[in-house]
Order: sequence, then C-alpha cells, then structure tokens
Amino acid sequence: MNIAINGINIYKDKDLLDLSNMSRMKKSELLKTVGKKIKEIRESKGLTQVDLVGKIEGEIDTTNISRIESGRTNPTIFTLYRIAVALEIPVKELLNVEELN
Repeated sequence: MNIAINGINIYKDKDLLDLSNMSRMKKSELLKTVGKKIKEIRESKGLTQVDLVGKIEGEIDTTNISRIESGRTNPTIFTLYRIAVALEIPVKELLNVEELN
C-alpha cells in the first residue's frame, strides 16, 4: 500500500520512503534539516563528532558524520537508526521535520 504525505511516498507494506518525486531542492533541504537536527542534538549532549562516532555501533567515520550533519550526503535509514541509538533518542526525532516550502 502506498500513501503520499507532503509529496513523499511512504510504502506502508515495505516500510520504505520514496523520495524520487521530490525536487532536487526539496531533497537538499530535507538532508540539511535532518543533518542540522543531528548536530543540534549531538551538541546539546556535549558530544563532539569524534565522541558520536565512538558511540555508533559498526563502521562509520568522522568525515561521514560531518557530511551527514551538513546535508552533503544521504544517509541510509540504518545509519540514521544507529545515530539515534548512539544519541539515545528515538529515530523519529531525527525525521520529525516540518513541511518543506
């Protein structure tokens, strides 16, 4: 089953987001917004990027965290999940963004 919310297709059966129908500008804004949230939460907990990398389970490096926080890369849902676990927050907190204009 497919549901569209604010122009983003959410596949209920597959637990998958389809961003293919978003404009390049909106994708860029979304990535920057999520990255900014990660940075704000990390800093509010007094963590550096190196500290965060040390708390994330599995392989990830500081340059990748930097790219995610600046919105220069599109992290996988699994990477966002690992970041949320390391920050001790629900993953939905990272994805709770207002509608992009």
